[in-house]
Amino acid sequence: MDIFAFVLQFDPSEITGLAARYGSEQDEEVFKAGSYIRDGNYSRENLKVIVRWKSARKIAFIDDNTDSEIARALRFAADTRTSEKLAVEILDRLHGVGLPMASAILTAIHPDKYTVIDFRALESLGVSKWPTDSIDYYVSYLQKCRELAHKHHVDLRTLDRALWQWSKEHGKQKTACA
Repeated sequence: MDIFAFVLQFDPSEITGLAARYGSEQDEEVFKAGSYIRDGNYSRENLKVIVRWKSARKIAFIDDNTDSEIARALRFAADTRTSEKLAVEILDRLHGVGLPMASAILTAIHPDKYTVIDFRALESLGVSKWPTDSIDYYVSYLQKCRELAHKHHVDLRTLDRALWQWSKEHGKQKTACA
């Protein structure tokens, strides 16, 4: 039994419609940067594209990391042999990258394997408080999202867009968890 309770707060038949209403204007640039990283371009610029997408206010913190620290972290994160837990841990060691940002970076690099964790997605799964620094929690959340995506015949990115959009339209929280 899963020790974390994640319960979809809307009818699964709404997933596609919610995902379609999600404003995905920046997604193309973000997933292009992720593909560059996946192909071996571990540049600060590619990382900043993803950071700006997830939380523009964190962009300045990325400059507190050296180019070699960034490249090393992105190389390990992009390597498909790296475990989910280790990929998050390595990215989390970069200054300005916490668990939600690490999940966004991983999602941009491997959208078929990872999804973003944030207060909006969690609210759509019935969660109002969560351990923002627990990698085990993220791995459990990721498993649940994979299960939901598989069960409802959508990819992880479509599910993520639907979760985010439902929270934006119906959710109670208006600001992100710290």
